[in-house]
Amino acid sequence: MPCLDIATNVNIDGVDIDSFFSVVTSTVAAIMGKPQNFVMVVLRGSVPIHFGGNKEPAALAEIISLDAVDREVKRKLIAEIGSILQDKLCVPRTRFLLKVHKSASTPNHTRSKL
Repeated sequence: MPCLDIATNVNIDGVDIDSFFSVVTSTVAAIMGKPQNFVMVVLRGSVPIHFGGNKEPAALAEIISLDAVDREVKRKLIAEIGSILQDKLCVPRTRFLLKVHKSASTPNHTRSKL
């Protein structure tokens, strides 16, 4: 289950969040080859971020996956998520950073049941 956590200094009040989540979820699912219902997306706006010596619109995203993410998948994620952030939140692609983490699974890992 990939989890994408996005923090941005952009105020997201008035942003069509449903559309944003829909586009990001389908994009991550397609690139990582996972069903959409396995993708989690977190969006936090108005986070104090100082990047490149200024406070202009910027974003930091982290993706955590149980599976390893190879170089090509990482390249596609950076390109596509960067485009979405630019289109939906006006964050320039040059002011976006993506960190990729592979989650370590343990033998005692349990999954909560709802």
